[in-house]
Amino acid sequence: MGRSDNLLKGWFHMQFESLEFYREHGKRYSQMSHEFSHSKYDDVSHPRLNGDMDLLNRARNLAPGKRSLDAGCGAGARDVALFHSWGFDAHGIDAVEENIKLGKAEHPEIADKIGVADLREPLPYKSEFFDLILCNAVIQHLSPQDVEETTIPEFARVLAPGGVLQLMFKVGSGIAEVSDPAFGNDGVARLFQLYDEHRLLSMLDESGCSLVEDEGGDKLGGLLYFTDHKPMRYCVFWVRKN
Repeated sequence: MGRSDNLLKGWFHMQFESLEFYREHGKRYSQMSHEFSHSKYDDVSHPRLNGDMDLLNRARNLAPGKRSLDAGCGAGARDVALFHSWGFDAHGIDAVEENIKLGKAEHPEIADKIGVADLREPLPYKSEFFDLILCNAVIQHLSPQDVEETTIPEFARVLAPGGVLQLMFKVGSGIAEVSDPAFGNDGVARLFQLYDEHRLLSMLDESGCSLVEDEGGDKLGGLLYFTDHKPMRYCVFWVRKN
């Protein structure tokens, strides 16, 4: 078996494992998410970056309008419900049907705004529809080919001029295997695709989106980094569509 065949096999296994993980652990994942119990960051690159809420508040302030999409909203659709409570026309999609069912059960107020969709396929929205897109810790479950050929171009297509994309991902190269201690005494071994931040920015630049730079002071911007509880290193940034 050649290297390309091994890569395809690895990505297929990684994607299958990710879907099965969320099907099995969705309720536990949703509970932790809503409690923000694993949303505090370590080894941060900016003194004002402490956890999820710092990013979400910055995102809502960057958005030029009030229509948002959480692309890969996860079990319980926490951030869709949060942006809805902030007055946004908030939408969410996830590839795992069980995650969407849980979101509808926990947040009936957004039941008609969340649905099943796969980021490896064209998004079910018209062009220039959203002012803000969140994609947090999702592309790590996708192959680089899918991200480059479909996911990134589709984000750019459905983002309105002046709209903002928040992209968070595990940073590095290759596929990493890590044990997640939040799910059982011995942890659950999980596979993740790592991404190079500069390559992603290059893709987004080709799609007409530019980095929201660090302005200094209190406002988050530029390339931000932190480490989670597993521990794994992340990068997060915002780009604005030109």
